[in-house]
Amino acid sequence: MGRIGREGMTAILPKWREQYAPDSVIVNVENMAHGRGISPDTMAEALRWKADAYTTGDHAWDNKLGFELLNDPKYRLVRPANYVAGVPGRGWMTYSLGAWQVAVINLQGQVMFKNDPENPFGAIDSILHEPEVAAANIRLIDFHAEATSEKRGFGWHVDGRVSAVWGTHTHVPTADGQVMPKGTGYISDVGMNGGHHSIIGMDTEGPLRAFRTQLREKMTPPESGPIEINAVLFEIDPQTSQCLSVQQLREILPG
Repeated sequence: MGRIGREGMTAILPKWREQYAPDSVIVNVENMAHGRGISPDTMAEALRWKADAYTTGDHAWDNKLGFELLNDPKYRLVRPANYVAGVPGRGWMTYSLGAWQVAVINLQGQVMFKNDPENPFGAIDSILHEPEVAAANIRLIDFHAEATSEKRGFGWHVDGRVSAVWGTHTHVPTADGQVMPKGTGYISDVGMNGGHHSIIGMDTEGPLRAFRTQLREKMTPPESGPIEINAVLFEIDPQTSQCLSVQQLREILPG
């Protein structure tokens, strides 16, 4: 979320790589360019994190400078798959992790959104039959949605058919990480990487004025102060495709 969110990622990711030794890293970047979309400069910074995939959400198209990046496979970007054909970008990607194949899928919910993507429940049923996705040992979903009920429902819908599904979009981490009965790792929301003294990543004054007056206000991410970093660590058995454990990671940096 904005510049200080990027700075937090650059600071914490090497530490967490050393501490937890993850085999793969996936980062959601949809609010990276001053809180709205992506840009060439911010993606150049993000590529230094060496993630295996960069997921997005409904703000993926907020910055027109990012459209060409979404179409360029070298950036390893994924946008919500349940949008109409012809929208820039791709809805899933696959990559090799040693002897195993990993599929990363991005989907957006429908509840409380102004735009109207295709029903994600039906969309995932089709995507899981795509040959590349079906052949993957590990199938992962970033489910970008507002309502926790829709996120929970989606988790139950895919339980046993994917290795893990995590929620993004609301910027507030939830405490419901679990391995579901059929082996899918789940959490309703990972949380954000951005200003800790903020309202979901935005400087507090703009949102507070809007709440007080009911008028539209300019909202921008803070440029300084403490930074909160949130992530989720899934342990997955590639032979069974099932999740073994879910661990929430959270750290506040002084900024």
